[in-house]
Amino acid sequence: MRELGSGDLFYIIGAIRWTLLLSLFAFAGGAFGGVLVALARTGRFRWLRLVAAGFIKIFQGTPLLMQLFLAFFAPGIFGISVDPWAAAALGLSLHASAFLGEIWRGSIEVVPAGQTEAATALGLRYWPRMALVIAPQAIRIAIPPTVGFLVQLIKGTSLASIIGFVELTRAAQIVNNATFHPFTIFGIVALAYFAICWPLSVYSRRMERRLAVARR
Repeated sequence: MRELGSGDLFYIIGAIRWTLLLSLFAFAGGAFGGVLVALARTGRFRWLRLVAAGFIKIFQGTPLLMQLFLAFFAPGIFGISVDPWAAAALGLSLHASAFLGEIWRGSIEVVPAGQTEAATALGLRYWPRMALVIAPQAIRIAIPPTVGFLVQLIKGTSLASIIGFVELTRAAQIVNNATFHPFTIFGIVALAYFAICWPLSVYSRRMERRLAVARR
């Protein structure tokens, strides 16, 4: 054991960048997958709706920790070596795709059917109708729950420490194993997560209130 020094604290604080980078990468991957899932769920092809529904049920019905384990260990069965960063990014992106897809599916379906009928009457086909009429309205509705899910995703990146990716939580574990100051170290980690997530939570609540006023 050794004393907790300023170098240890800088090491923990420096690991915040990996938490943020992993969160951004997972959110970007999840947004791409989420759009595909939402379009499949609201599309006219029944088989696509069933595939998307099955994907959502699998990823919403299993723990994120198990998904990260599978993303890290399953490629090894086929002789493919995956580093912890790639496994964490893949697992979190698939997890986010399922949840964002369902959030955005709900936002699309909330748009009044009259909007679709009016766009169709104007001769707009599926893609122009979706891009010019439905999506702009659905995006406004989807912003608060999407930001709320982003907060959950940032906190979920702490599970990447289980497969060896050194982000904020893993860095704290490494320092704690060497110094054994758990209250101080994990207190700092909790404050760091709070400093990242709290502004997003405030923004989400503000957007909810603003949209509620706009609907009156």
